[in-house]
Amino acid sequence: MGAHARFSPSSGKRYLSCTPSLRLEEQFEDEQSPYAAEGSAGHAMAEYLINKHLKKRTRRPTSDYYTEELLEAVEEYATYCIGQIEQARAVCGSPFISVEQKVSLEEHIEGCFGTADMVIATDGKLQIIDLKLGKGVVVDAEENIQLMIYGQGMLDMVSALYDISTVELTIVQPRLEHFSTWEISAADLRKWTAEVLEPGARMALAGEGEYKAGDHCRFCRARFKCRARADEYLKLAQEEFAEPPLMSDEEIAEVLKKADALKRWAEEIYTYAQNEAVINHKEWPGFKLVLGRSNRKYTDEADAAEAAKQAGYTDIYKQSLIGITEMEKLMGKKKFNEILGNYVYKPDGKVTLVPDSDKREAVKTATAEADFKEE
Repeated sequence: MGAHARFSPSSGKRYLSCTPSLRLEEQFEDEQSPYAAEGSAGHAMAEYLINKHLKKRTRRPTSDYYTEELLEAVEEYATYCIGQIEQARAVCGSPFISVEQKVSLEEHIEGCFGTADMVIATDGKLQIIDLKLGKGVVVDAEENIQLMIYGQGMLDMVSALYDISTVELTIVQPRLEHFSTWEISAADLRKWTAEVLEPGARMALAGEGEYKAGDHCRFCRARFKCRARADEYLKLAQEEFAEPPLMSDEEIAEVLKKADALKRWAEEIYTYAQNEAVINHKEWPGFKLVLGRSNRKYTDEADAAEAAKQAGYTDIYKQSLIGITEMEKLMGKKKFNEILGNYVYKPDGKVTLVPDSDKREAVKTATAEADFKEE
Protein backbone atom coordinates (compact mmCIF):
# COMPACT_ATOMS: atom_id res chain seq x y z
CA MET A 1 0.00 0.00 0.00
CA GLY A 2 1.16 3.56 -0.63
CA ALA A 3 1.64 6.23 1.99
CA HIS A 4 -1.56 8.09 1.18
CA ALA A 5 -4.98 6.78 0.16
CA ARG A 6 -6.84 8.93 -2.36
CA PHE A 7 -10.17 7.54 -1.21
CA SER A 8 -9.46 7.39 2.52
CA PRO A 9 -12.00 5.42 4.63
CA SER A 10 -11.89 8.15 7.29
CA SER A 11 -13.11 10.62 4.65
CA GLY A 12 -15.60 8.19 3.14
CA LYS A 13 -18.71 9.92 4.46
CA ARG A 14 -17.63 13.24 2.95
CA TYR A 15 -16.68 11.75 -0.41
CA LEU A 16 -20.00 9.92 -0.75
CA SER A 17 -22.03 12.95 0.42
CA CYS A 18 -20.16 15.48 -1.74
CA THR A 19 -18.42 13.50 -4.48
CA PRO A 20 -16.46 16.39 -6.11
CA SER A 21 -14.85 17.29 -2.76
CA LEU A 22 -12.17 14.60 -3.18
CA ARG A 23 -10.64 16.30 -6.22
CA LEU A 24 -11.29 19.79 -4.84
CA GLU A 25 -9.42 19.29 -1.58
CA GLU A 26 -6.42 17.78 -3.35
CA GLN A 27 -5.50 21.39 -4.17
CA PHE A 28 -4.77 21.98 -0.48
CA GLU A 29 -2.00 20.61 1.71
CA ASP A 30 -2.75 18.04 4.41
CA GLU A 31 -3.50 19.63 7.76
CA GLN A 32 -1.33 18.61 10.70
CA SER A 33 -3.08 19.53 13.95
CA PRO A 34 -1.99 18.86 17.55
CA TYR A 35 -5.25 16.93 17.97
CA ALA A 36 -4.22 14.53 15.23
CA ALA A 37 -0.77 14.14 16.78
CA GLU A 38 -2.31 13.44 20.17
CA GLY A 39 -4.65 10.90 18.57
CA SER A 40 -1.72 9.11 16.91
CA ALA A 41 0.09 8.95 20.24
CA GLY A 42 -3.02 7.55 21.92
CA HIS A 43 -3.45 4.87 19.26
CA ALA A 44 0.20 3.86 19.61
CA MET A 45 -0.26 3.36 23.35
CA ALA A 46 -3.47 1.37 22.79
CA GLU A 47 -1.63 -0.88 20.33
CA TYR A 48 1.11 -1.44 22.91
CA LEU A 49 -1.32 -2.31 25.73
CA ILE A 50 -3.32 -4.79 23.64
CA ASN A 51 -0.24 -6.44 22.13
CA LYS A 52 1.21 -6.75 25.62
CA HIS A 53 -1.93 -8.65 26.66
CA LEU A 54 -1.52 -10.84 23.57
CA LYS A 55 2.06 -11.56 24.74
CA LYS A 56 3.57 -10.09 21.58
CA ARG A 57 6.99 -8.48 21.61
CA THR A 58 6.38 -4.75 21.83
CA ARG A 59 8.00 -1.59 23.10
CA ARG A 60 6.16 0.98 25.19
CA PRO A 61 5.86 4.20 23.16
CA THR A 62 6.81 7.62 24.50
CA SER A 63 5.24 10.96 23.70
CA ASP A 64 4.92 14.47 25.11
CA TYR A 65 1.16 14.05 24.63
CA TYR A 66 0.86 11.35 27.31
CA THR A 67 -1.06 13.03 30.12
CA GLU A 68 -2.77 11.09 32.89
CA GLU A 69 -6.13 11.93 31.35
CA LEU A 70 -5.16 10.64 27.89
CA LEU A 71 -3.59 7.46 29.26
CA GLU A 72 -6.69 6.77 31.35
CA ALA A 73 -8.88 7.09 28.24
CA VAL A 74 -6.61 4.77 26.25
CA GLU A 75 -6.55 2.19 29.04
CA GLU A 76 -10.36 2.19 29.12
CA TYR A 77 -10.41 1.41 25.40
CA ALA A 78 -7.73 -1.27 25.73
CA THR A 79 -9.64 -2.91 28.58
CA TYR A 80 -12.76 -3.06 26.42
CA CYS A 81 -10.84 -4.60 23.50
CA ILE A 82 -9.18 -7.16 25.76
CA GLY A 83 -12.61 -8.17 27.07
CA GLN A 84 -13.83 -8.68 23.50
CA ILE A 85 -10.71 -10.72 22.69
CA GLU A 86 -11.30 -13.04 25.62
CA GLN A 87 -14.96 -13.48 24.68
CA ALA A 88 -13.88 -14.42 21.15
CA ARG A 89 -11.39 -16.93 22.49
CA ALA A 90 -14.12 -18.49 24.61
CA VAL A 91 -16.34 -19.22 21.57
CA CYS A 92 -13.68 -19.88 18.93
CA GLY A 93 -10.60 -22.03 19.17
CA SER A 94 -8.57 -19.85 16.82
CA PRO A 95 -10.05 -16.37 16.37
CA PHE A 96 -8.47 -13.78 14.08
CA ILE A 97 -7.15 -10.98 16.30
CA SER A 98 -5.30 -7.98 14.91
CA VAL A 99 -4.39 -4.52 16.24
CA GLU A 100 -3.83 -1.64 13.80
CA GLN A 101 -4.78 -3.92 10.91
CA LYS A 102 -4.01 -2.67 7.40
CA VAL A 103 -7.19 -2.88 5.31
CA SER A 104 -7.38 -2.59 1.52
CA LEU A 105 -10.40 -2.18 -0.76
CA GLU A 106 -8.33 -1.90 -3.93
CA GLU A 107 -10.41 -4.62 -5.61
CA HIS A 108 -13.48 -2.41 -5.14
CA ILE A 109 -12.04 1.15 -5.26
CA GLU A 110 -8.76 2.40 -6.65
CA GLY A 111 -6.61 3.95 -3.93
CA CYS A 112 -8.82 2.94 -1.00
CA PHE A 113 -7.02 1.59 2.05
CA GLY A 114 -6.58 2.41 5.71
CA THR A 115 -5.93 1.03 9.17
CA ALA A 116 -8.58 -0.50 11.46
CA ASP A 117 -7.81 -0.02 15.14
CA MET A 118 -9.00 -3.47 16.28
CA VAL A 119 -10.30 -6.44 14.31
CA ILE A 120 -11.65 -9.70 15.74
CA ALA A 121 -13.11 -12.50 13.59
CA THR A 122 -14.75 -15.75 14.68
CA ASP A 123 -17.13 -18.12 12.92
CA GLY A 124 -20.29 -16.08 12.51
CA LYS A 125 -19.03 -12.63 13.51
CA LEU A 126 -16.54 -10.01 12.37
CA GLN A 127 -15.86 -7.14 14.81
CA ILE A 128 -14.39 -3.76 13.89
CA ILE A 129 -13.59 -1.64 16.97
CA ASP A 130 -12.54 1.98 16.55
CA LEU A 131 -10.98 4.33 19.13
CA LYS A 132 -12.02 7.98 18.96
CA LEU A 133 -10.14 10.31 21.32
CA GLY A 134 -12.01 13.50 20.40
CA LYS A 135 -13.71 15.47 23.17
CA GLY A 136 -16.13 17.51 21.08
CA VAL A 137 -18.40 15.57 18.74
CA VAL A 138 -20.05 12.26 19.63
CA VAL A 139 -19.52 9.67 16.89
CA ASP A 140 -21.99 6.79 16.46
CA ALA A 141 -21.37 3.37 14.95
CA GLU A 142 -24.72 3.20 13.18
CA GLU A 143 -24.14 3.37 9.41
CA ASN A 144 -20.64 4.71 10.08
CA ILE A 145 -19.08 4.85 6.60
CA GLN A 146 -15.48 4.54 7.78
CA LEU A 147 -16.18 1.37 9.77
CA MET A 148 -18.38 -0.09 7.03
CA ILE A 149 -15.48 0.30 4.60
CA TYR A 150 -13.15 -1.44 7.04
CA GLY A 151 -15.78 -4.14 7.49
CA GLN A 152 -15.95 -4.81 3.75
CA GLY A 153 -12.17 -4.91 3.47
CA MET A 154 -11.92 -7.41 6.32
CA LEU A 155 -14.72 -9.54 4.84
CA ASP A 156 -12.60 -9.83 1.72
CA MET A 157 -9.63 -10.85 3.84
CA VAL A 158 -11.07 -13.39 6.31
CA SER A 159 -14.18 -14.86 4.67
CA ALA A 160 -12.14 -17.80 3.34
CA LEU A 161 -11.24 -18.74 6.92
CA TYR A 162 -14.43 -17.86 8.79
CA ASP A 163 -18.11 -18.14 7.90
CA ILE A 164 -19.06 -14.53 8.65
CA SER A 165 -22.78 -13.77 8.84
CA THR A 166 -22.69 -10.59 11.00
CA VAL A 167 -20.40 -7.57 11.01
CA GLU A 168 -20.36 -5.70 14.32
CA LEU A 169 -19.08 -2.11 14.29
CA THR A 170 -18.13 -0.41 17.56
CA ILE A 171 -17.02 3.13 18.39
CA VAL A 172 -15.28 3.65 21.74
CA GLN A 173 -15.07 7.31 22.75
CA PRO A 174 -13.80 7.15 26.34
CA ARG A 175 -13.34 10.87 26.89
CA LEU A 176 -17.07 11.36 26.31
CA GLU A 177 -18.02 8.11 28.09
CA HIS A 178 -19.58 7.01 24.81
CA PHE A 179 -19.75 3.43 23.53
CA SER A 180 -21.75 2.73 20.37
CA THR A 181 -22.27 -0.63 18.63
CA TRP A 182 -24.18 -1.43 15.45
CA GLU A 183 -24.61 -4.66 13.51
CA ILE A 184 -25.14 -5.27 9.82
CA SER A 185 -25.36 -8.60 8.03
CA ALA A 186 -22.43 -9.55 5.82
CA ALA A 187 -24.85 -9.83 2.89
CA ASP A 188 -26.22 -6.31 3.45
CA LEU A 189 -22.72 -4.89 3.78
CA ARG A 190 -21.68 -6.45 0.48
CA LYS A 191 -24.86 -5.07 -1.14
CA TRP A 192 -24.10 -1.56 0.22
CA THR A 193 -20.56 -1.80 -1.14
CA ALA A 194 -21.80 -2.72 -4.62
CA GLU A 195 -24.75 -0.32 -4.79
CA VAL A 196 -23.54 2.72 -2.81
CA LEU A 197 -19.82 2.69 -2.07
CA GLU A 198 -18.39 1.60 -5.42
CA PRO A 199 -20.44 3.92 -7.69
CA GLY A 200 -20.03 6.83 -5.26
CA ALA A 201 -16.28 6.29 -5.08
CA ARG A 202 -15.99 6.18 -8.87
CA MET A 203 -17.74 9.55 -9.10
CA ALA A 204 -15.53 11.00 -6.36
CA LEU A 205 -12.29 9.85 -8.01
CA ALA A 206 -13.47 11.30 -11.31
CA GLY A 207 -14.49 14.61 -9.70
CA GLU A 208 -18.10 14.14 -10.82
CA GLY A 209 -21.38 14.95 -9.08
CA GLU A 210 -22.69 18.01 -7.24
CA TYR A 211 -21.14 19.89 -4.34
CA LYS A 212 -23.22 19.52 -1.20
CA ALA A 213 -22.55 21.28 2.11
CA GLY A 214 -23.27 19.57 5.41
CA ASP A 215 -21.73 18.29 8.62
CA HIS A 216 -19.38 16.16 6.49
CA CYS A 217 -17.54 19.40 5.59
CA ARG A 218 -15.98 19.55 9.07
CA PHE A 219 -12.57 18.14 8.08
CA CYS A 220 -12.53 18.95 4.36
CA ARG A 221 -9.31 20.75 3.46
CA ALA A 222 -11.25 23.03 1.08
CA ARG A 223 -13.88 24.02 3.65
CA PHE A 224 -12.63 27.58 4.21
CA LYS A 225 -12.83 28.59 0.55
CA CYS A 226 -15.54 26.26 -0.79
CA ARG A 227 -18.10 28.26 -2.78
CA ALA A 228 -20.93 25.74 -2.28
CA ARG A 229 -20.45 25.82 1.49
CA ALA A 230 -20.35 29.61 1.56
CA ASP A 231 -23.53 29.85 -0.53
CA GLU A 232 -25.31 27.41 1.79
CA TYR A 233 -24.41 29.24 4.99
CA LEU A 234 -24.94 32.72 3.61
CA LYS A 235 -28.43 31.57 2.66
CA LEU A 236 -28.91 30.31 6.21
CA ALA A 237 -27.69 33.63 7.59
CA GLN A 238 -30.41 35.45 5.66
CA GLU A 239 -33.00 33.14 7.20
CA GLU A 240 -31.59 33.48 10.72
CA PHE A 241 -31.79 37.28 10.74
CA ALA A 242 -35.35 37.48 9.43
CA GLU A 243 -37.85 38.91 11.92
CA PRO A 244 -39.19 35.97 14.00
CA PRO A 245 -42.77 37.38 14.17
CA LEU A 246 -42.96 37.07 10.39
CA MET A 247 -41.78 33.48 10.34
CA SER A 248 -43.85 30.37 10.79
CA ASP A 249 -43.05 27.78 13.46
CA GLU A 250 -41.77 25.49 10.73
CA GLU A 251 -39.40 28.18 9.42
CA ILE A 252 -38.04 28.87 12.88
CA ALA A 253 -37.52 25.13 13.39
CA GLU A 254 -35.50 25.00 10.16
CA VAL A 255 -33.28 27.83 11.42
CA LEU A 256 -32.77 26.02 14.73
CA LYS A 257 -31.69 22.86 12.92
CA LYS A 258 -28.94 24.72 11.09
CA ALA A 259 -27.94 27.43 13.57
CA ASP A 260 -25.09 25.42 15.10
CA ALA A 261 -23.67 24.62 11.67
CA LEU A 262 -23.89 28.28 10.67
CA LYS A 263 -22.10 29.40 13.84
CA ARG A 264 -19.38 26.77 13.40
CA TRP A 265 -18.82 27.77 9.76
CA ALA A 266 -18.45 31.45 10.69
CA GLU A 267 -15.96 30.56 13.46
CA GLU A 268 -13.94 28.38 11.05
CA ILE A 269 -13.74 31.18 8.45
CA TYR A 270 -12.64 33.65 11.14
CA THR A 271 -9.95 31.27 12.43
CA TYR A 272 -8.68 30.63 8.89
CA ALA A 273 -8.53 34.35 8.06
CA GLN A 274 -6.78 35.21 11.34
CA ASN A 275 -4.18 32.47 10.90
CA GLU A 276 -3.49 33.63 7.36
CA ALA A 277 -3.00 37.20 8.63
CA VAL A 278 -0.74 36.23 11.55
CA ILE A 279 1.31 33.45 9.95
CA ASN A 280 1.38 34.41 6.26
CA HIS A 281 0.99 38.21 6.73
CA LYS A 282 -2.07 38.30 4.50
CA GLU A 283 -4.03 41.56 4.58
CA TRP A 284 -7.80 41.25 4.40
CA PRO A 285 -9.70 44.28 3.03
CA GLY A 286 -11.28 46.22 5.91
CA PHE A 287 -9.50 44.26 8.69
CA LYS A 288 -6.35 44.65 10.78
CA LEU A 289 -4.51 42.80 13.54
CA VAL A 290 -4.66 44.25 17.06
CA LEU A 291 -3.77 43.07 20.56
CA GLY A 292 -6.76 41.66 22.40
CA ARG A 293 -7.73 42.42 25.99
CA SER A 294 -5.75 40.67 28.70
CA ASN A 295 -5.88 40.30 32.48
CA ARG A 296 -3.20 41.52 34.86
CA LYS A 297 -0.86 38.89 36.30
CA TYR A 298 1.72 38.73 39.07
CA THR A 299 5.29 38.53 37.79
CA ASP A 300 6.00 36.14 40.69
CA GLU A 301 3.26 35.01 43.09
CA ALA A 302 5.68 34.13 45.90
CA ASP A 303 7.38 37.54 45.76
CA ALA A 304 4.00 39.30 45.58
CA ALA A 305 2.73 37.37 48.61
CA GLU A 306 5.85 38.21 50.62
CA ALA A 307 5.57 41.91 49.77
CA ALA A 308 1.90 41.93 50.84
CA LYS A 309 2.76 40.19 54.14
CA GLN A 310 5.52 42.70 54.91
CA ALA A 311 2.99 45.45 54.36
CA GLY A 312 0.75 43.86 57.00
CA TYR A 313 -1.77 42.10 54.78
CA THR A 314 -2.29 38.46 55.83
CA ASP A 315 -5.74 37.54 54.48
CA ILE A 316 -4.43 37.03 50.95
CA TYR A 317 -4.99 33.33 50.20
CA LYS A 318 -7.96 31.34 48.96
CA GLN A 319 -8.42 27.65 49.76
CA SER A 320 -10.79 25.24 48.00
CA LEU A 321 -11.20 21.48 47.57
CA ILE A 322 -9.58 20.10 44.44
CA GLY A 323 -11.99 19.04 41.69
CA ILE A 324 -13.55 15.60 41.44
CA THR A 325 -11.53 14.50 38.40
CA GLU A 326 -8.24 15.56 40.03
CA MET A 327 -9.25 13.89 43.32
CA GLU A 328 -10.09 10.65 41.48
CA LYS A 329 -6.69 10.68 39.78
CA LEU A 330 -5.01 11.31 43.15
CA MET A 331 -6.74 8.39 44.87
CA GLY A 332 -7.40 6.04 41.97
CA LYS A 333 -10.95 5.07 40.95
CA LYS A 334 -11.34 2.23 43.47
CA LYS A 335 -10.16 4.24 46.50
CA PHE A 336 -12.10 7.27 45.35
CA ASN A 337 -15.34 5.29 45.25
CA GLU A 338 -14.62 3.75 48.66
CA ILE A 339 -13.79 7.04 50.37
CA LEU A 340 -15.86 9.66 48.54
CA GLY A 341 -18.45 7.71 46.57
CA ASN A 342 -21.24 8.73 48.97
CA TYR A 343 -20.26 12.40 48.73
CA VAL A 344 -20.48 12.73 44.96
CA TYR A 345 -23.52 13.26 42.78
CA LYS A 346 -24.09 14.33 39.20
CA PRO A 347 -26.68 17.12 38.88
CA ASP A 348 -28.86 17.41 35.82
CA GLY A 349 -27.36 19.48 33.02
CA LYS A 350 -28.83 22.75 31.84
CA VAL A 351 -32.01 22.36 29.81
CA THR A 352 -31.11 22.71 26.13
CA LEU A 353 -33.13 22.64 22.93
CA VAL A 354 -31.74 19.99 20.55
CA PRO A 355 -32.95 18.14 17.41
CA ASP A 356 -35.10 15.00 17.80
CA SER A 357 -32.17 12.98 16.45
CA ASP A 358 -30.24 13.64 19.70
CA LYS A 359 -30.09 10.38 21.67
CA ARG A 360 -30.67 11.99 25.08
CA GLU A 361 -34.07 11.48 26.71
CA ALA A 362 -36.48 14.39 26.44
CA VAL A 363 -37.37 16.24 29.67
CA LYS A 364 -40.91 17.17 30.61
CA THR A 365 -42.07 20.70 29.85
CA ALA A 366 -42.70 21.41 33.54
CA THR A 367 -39.11 20.44 34.39
CA ALA A 368 -37.71 22.67 31.67
CA GLU A 369 -39.86 25.61 32.79
CA ALA A 370 -38.70 25.19 36.39
CA ASP A 371 -35.04 25.13 35.34
CA PHE A 372 -35.45 28.36 33.39
CA LYS A 373 -37.09 30.06 36.39
CA GLU A 374 -34.15 29.09 38.60
CA GLU A 375 -31.64 30.81 36.31
